[in-house]
Amino acid sequence: MIKAHLLRYPQMQIADLYKLLHQAALGSEHAFRDEQTARDWLEHELAEMGDGPDDPLMDPLPPDGQILRVHLRPYLLAGKNPETLLRAFFQTANEWRGSPEKLKEYGAGAVRLAQAGTGSIRQEEIEAFFAKMEEQDFPAVHHSEIYERLYRPAYRVVARQFLEEK
Repeated sequence: MIKAHLLRYPQMQIADLYKLLHQAALGSEHAFRDEQTARDWLEHELAEMGDGPDDPLMDPLPPDGQILRVHLRPYLLAGKNPETLLRAFFQTANEWRGSPEKLKEYGAGAVRLAQAGTGSIRQEEIEAFFAKMEEQDFPAVHHSEIYERLYRPAYRVVARQFLEEK
């Protein structure tokens, strides 16, 4: 997962790496719990997102693939229903529980990759950022400004079990 994202988004910064690993470990726990706010946010983003990179429809985040980043542009191009995605997003935020221990494990994996020379984020930077985030109980963060500008991210993090069509 980390290698694939570093290849696809070579200008990823430490905040973007942390966000990726946070989502893989904790899903969308930090997201809106109010359904109307989540709906308004999605509708606004769909109307304003414009063009972006050639993202896949879905990125499985943890190794078991149970948490997904569903990219909005290809989701719409595939003719999928935003209401289905919104329900899955809302259900994930309210019902799925991840693990801070998993986030620590994924952070350690990122350190090992940096030690092996994979990506442009240095080992010391990863260790320092994760230590700071752990002191704050692993809060969610925003993408870096450069990531926002270059890659125009537009996705929702959902548990696969809630996205599957019934």
